[in-house]
Amino acid sequence: MAVIITGGTGAIGSAMARAFAKTNDVAIIYKSSDEKARQLENELGCTAYKADVSSAKEVSAAVERIAADFGKIDVLINNAGISRIKMLSDVTELDWYNMIDVHLTGAFNMTKAVLPFMINRKQGSIINISSVWGVYGASCEVPYSTVKAGLIGFTKSLSKEVAPSGITVNCIAPGVIDSPMNNAHLSPDEMNELIAETPLGRLGTPDDVAQAAVYLAFAGFVTGQILGVDGGFY
Repeated sequence: MAVIITGGTGAIGSAMARAFAKTNDVAIIYKSSDEKARQLENELGCTAYKADVSSAKEVSAAVERIAADFGKIDVLINNAGISRIKMLSDVTELDWYNMIDVHLTGAFNMTKAVLPFMINRKQGSIINISSVWGVYGASCEVPYSTVKAGLIGFTKSLSKEVAPSGITVNCIAPGVIDSPMNNAHLSPDEMNELIAETPLGRLGTPDDVAQAAVYLAFAGFVTGQILGVDGGFY
């Protein structure tokens, strides 16, 4: 199985790369973390491709290279993402469009580039990484919640469109994950409050998300679903 993971050098992306690399060929797409990409290549035997997912031209070139290198594309995981915590009154136009470009345009570009390879073989799995905030919304994270909700709509619509071609499309909605992204934006007190609101009494881990992605990649009769990996948060 050949697997593409965008945002592959991040905490969740690299956890998914480790999970899939045990038995599959893995391509990670990253934008700027050259050192981390090389480390993962050496550690996992995966292959790193540098591309900005918001650029259709860069995505097309990267996907063509991956298809040529691996001979096929079985799984696409749209994981690339950024986070901003601001009151809406403080959100700039650049903030807004950056969020859309990475999360939504990135998923659109990657999916459009990969689909012909999957349709040709009448099989494939696309997994979009949303968020619990895309389901329920979060104060001070309106742009983030909006694009994550958009990925859910993207998932549900696309799953119906490509099902006749044997392709599944699903979405993972992580809860509060112990990751550099959350640690950079949330204080220890805020993290403790979120732990207290989680019935399982702990933060999620990148590996928790990775295990869900492996399940969905092989779940051939599951499509159009939003899988919450949130410790019962809601």
